[in-house]
Amino acid sequence: MAGSRDAEAGDARAARRRIHEVVLAHIEDQIATGTLKAGDRLPAERDLATALGASRSAVREAIRILEAMGTVVQGTGSGPDSGTLLSAVPGAALTHLISLHVMLASIDTTDVVRARIALERESTRLAAKHARPQDHAVLAEHLTAMAAPGIGVAEFNDLDTAFHLAIAEAGGNVLVAELTTALRTAMRPTLLRALQAVADFPSMAARLAGEHQAIHDAILAGDGDLAAARVEAHIDGFYSAARPHRQRR
Repeated sequence: MAGSRDAEAGDARAARRRIHEVVLAHIEDQIATGTLKAGDRLPAERDLATALGASRSAVREAIRILEAMGTVVQGTGSGPDSGTLLSAVPGAALTHLISLHVMLASIDTTDVVRARIALERESTRLAAKHARPQDHAVLAEHLTAMAAPGIGVAEFNDLDTAFHLAIAEAGGNVLVAELTTALRTAMRPTLLRALQAVADFPSMAARLAGEHQAIHDAILAGDGDLAAARVEAHIDGFYSAARPHRQRR
């Protein structure tokens, strides 16, 4: 008897887990037909439940899952921005998803590095073509801060991250920028440990800052191929230098 109840409870849980897939498929259909677009409100919970033949509690659970995925956001108030809105900027959720996958799957650092190089070569090419004056100003600000005498390891690592992400954003390709952000964020602890293990950190910091400057110079000159070559040499060179301290994730 107890076994039968457990099986029924398991079936019920499985059905609830599948509801978010039904809701997502329904939303995708609505987007594909032009019925819904980014910024639109989803139908009311009761209407979704009726349309999908699901309980309101199951739909509510599905909406919470979709919110965690970054597909929807909960609006506030009673105006046009209230209710459950389709999100066009799921960047944070994507970053967390990829970062967790990289860490939990224990993906070898070499694989992550090669993926990062592929993305950042494209980022720098795009930045050389599309970067605006304000993008160059942000990059120059990061470069100046990295070159400050006596800068600490953690602060340098944060500025290093910000510099690479600013290049990705300057390229104008949202997906490339989001994927670059996710991989760089996933690698942040590994990079920090590698920098902390360097015997002569001031020399390493000066070297990396100089390489960053050379990358920015190529972007400023509009030479995407040179910028791409420099960012690959920069990333590869650092990991080669830090190899004794690298760990499997």
